[in-house]
Amino acid sequence: MWPLFTLNRPLIWLGLLGIAALPWASGVGTRLGGMLLVGLGLWDAWRMVRKEHDRRALGEQAMLASEDGVMICDARHRILTVNPAFTQITGYDLEEVRGQDPSTLSAGRHDKAFYDRYWQALSSSGKWEGEIWNQRKQGDQYPEWLRMQSFRDERGRLTHYVGLFTDISRHKAREQDLRRIGFEDPLTGLPNRRRLHDLLSSRLRHLRAGEGLDMALIDIDGFKAINDAMGVEAGDRLLARFGQRLARQVAGGVVGRLGGDEFMVIRTTTFDDHDAWVAGLCEHLTAPFEQEGQSLRLGLTVGSCRAPDDGRESSVLFQRLESALYGAKRHGRNHHRRFQPSLDVQGDRQLELVNDLRAALAHGGQLELYYQTQHNLQDGALVGMEALMRWRHPRLGMVSPGDFIPLAERHGLMTPLGAWVTEQAVAQLARWQQVGLPPVPVWVNVSALQLIQGDLEAHLAACLARYQVPARLLGLELTESVLLDERAGDVYPRMTSLRDKGHQIAIDDFGTGYSSLSYLKRLPVDKLKLDRAFVRALPDDSGDAAIVGAVLAMARGLSLEVVAEGVETTAQRDFLRQQGCPTVQGFLYSRPVPAAELEARRQSEAVSSADGVGMETDPA
Repeated sequence: MWPLFTLNRPLIWLGLLGIAALPWASGVGTRLGGMLLVGLGLWDAWRMVRKEHDRRALGEQAMLASEDGVMICDARHRILTVNPAFTQITGYDLEEVRGQDPSTLSAGRHDKAFYDRYWQALSSSGKWEGEIWNQRKQGDQYPEWLRMQSFRDERGRLTHYVGLFTDISRHKAREQDLRRIGFEDPLTGLPNRRRLHDLLSSRLRHLRAGEGLDMALIDIDGFKAINDAMGVEAGDRLLARFGQRLARQVAGGVVGRLGGDEFMVIRTTTFDDHDAWVAGLCEHLTAPFEQEGQSLRLGLTVGSCRAPDDGRESSVLFQRLESALYGAKRHGRNHHRRFQPSLDVQGDRQLELVNDLRAALAHGGQLELYYQTQHNLQDGALVGMEALMRWRHPRLGMVSPGDFIPLAERHGLMTPLGAWVTEQAVAQLARWQQVGLPPVPVWVNVSALQLIQGDLEAHLAACLARYQVPARLLGLELTESVLLDERAGDVYPRMTSLRDKGHQIAIDDFGTGYSSLSYLKRLPVDKLKLDRAFVRALPDDSGDAAIVGAVLAMARGLSLEVVAEGVETTAQRDFLRQQGCPTVQGFLYSRPVPAAELEARRQSEAVSSADGVGMETDPA
C-alpha cells in the first residue's frame, strides 16, 4: 500500500555528488551548480523523511481507531505497546502490561498441547489464527478471536510479534441463543422434541444391566376450551406451571414439551413399577391449579412404554409412545394406555390406509357409490335411496366404511370425500333421467367437517346446475352430533337456506346421539331415520318396541316422516307397519348395490309394470 522508505534516490545521489564536487569547483558557476545539486538532494531527503513520518502517524491513528485489540511484542514475546481497544476489551492499560508476556492474560482453559500447536504454527508459517479464552482485569473470562503474526528483518532475524484480536462474547451468546432455540421450548424452557430425541438416545446408550427407561407422553384434555375461556396468555402461563410441576415430580428424570399441550417424561429406573409410576404422575398432575382466582383440575390422556422392552431406538420408542397415546384417546380421554404390539401394527395399517385413500381420491377408479333403496311400507313402492360409499382397494379388496371413514375424519379427508359423493350422486341422477327412469330422491350423508371446512351450499348448487338436476331429488342426511357440533356454528339458517332451495333434510341415526325435542321443534327437518339399533330386536324386545312407538308418535305430532333402517325380517316389517311407520330401508328389500345393477333392476321392473298394464287393457 505504501512505498518503502529509502534514500537510494537519484536526487539524493546528485546531492552527494554536489557535496563531493564543491571543494574542487573553481568558478562561481560551478560552485552554484554544486550547491543547487546539494539543495535538491536535501529537499528530496527531507520529503522522504516527511512521508515516512506521515505514514507512521497514519498507521498509529488507524491502530488507535481500530475496534480490534492490537498488541505489539518484541522477539522475546514481551508486550511493547497496545491500542485503546486492547484496554477497552481487557481492562488493562499499557503501563500495566508493558514488558509482560501475553500469556499472563490467559484464562487457564487451554492445556500445554494447545500452546505447543500455537508456537509450532508461529514458528513454521509465521502466523496463527484461532479462538482463545482470556481473562479481563475484572476477573471474568471471555472468548476472543486472535490473529498473531511474526515479523523478521532483512537478514531473517525475528524482530516482533503483532497480534490482533476481537472479543467474540456476543457472537458466542448468539450461538448459545440459537442453540437454545433449536433445542429448547421457548415457553416452558424444557427440552423440545429434537432435544428429547438426543436425550433419549443418550440414556439408551448408557443403560446398565438391570436398568430400564419408563416413558410417558401426556396430553392435556380439552386445553383448547381453557384457551378460549381464559385467553391465550393465561393458557401459556398454565402450560408453564404444568411443566414446572411435572419437572419437580420427576427429579433426576427428563421432562420436555413436544408442542401444544403434549409433554414427555423419561426416567431411568431399576423398579418394575411402570403402571404405578404413571398413576402417580397423573395423581400429582391432576391436583388443582390456582389460575386467576379459579381452581382448575386438568384431565390427562397418557400413552406410555418402557425400554428396552418396547424398543431400543429413540425413533421407534417415540412412534410407540404416540401409538399408545392415540390408542388412549380412541378409548376415551382422561385415560392411560401402555403400548402393546397390536397398537403398532394397527398404527402402521392405518397410516397405509390413509395414504392409499389419498391416492384413491387423487386418481379415482377405486371409490364407488352403492345405493340402498327405501320403500313405502304399505305398498312396497320405491320412494328413495341412500348413496353409500364403497372403496375397492386394489390389494385389500373391499374396505369397510367403518375402517376408512373414521380415518378420513381424523386426517381431514371428509370434505373432499363428501364432495366426491355429492358429485357422483348428482351425476347418477342425471344419468337416470336421461334413460327415462322415474325420478326418485337420492340421499347423501353430510359430515360435520363439510359444514365447518367446506362451502357446502356453493358446491351443492354448482353440482345441481352442472347436471341440471332439481334440488328436490338430492336429500341431505345429518347426524345429531353434526347439528350439535359447536364448530359448525348455528346450523339453523344454513339448513333453512338449503331447504328453501328444495333439498329435503333428514336426521340420521336418530336416538343414538343427544336427542332433544327442542332442536327438533326448531330446525327445518323433513325426516327422522330411526337407527337400526332400535329395529334389530323387534318385535320381541319390549324396550325397543316402546322406543319405536314413542318416536313414531312424536314424529306424527311434529309432522315429520320416519324411515326405519335395518329392516331384515318380515316380523320387523309387520310390526313397523302396525305402528304406522311409513318408510323402511334394509336387507329385506335390498342390499346396497352398484348403480348399474340398480339401474338394470329398475328398468326390468318398469318393463314388467308396462307389460302388466298392457294385459289389463287388452280387450281380448
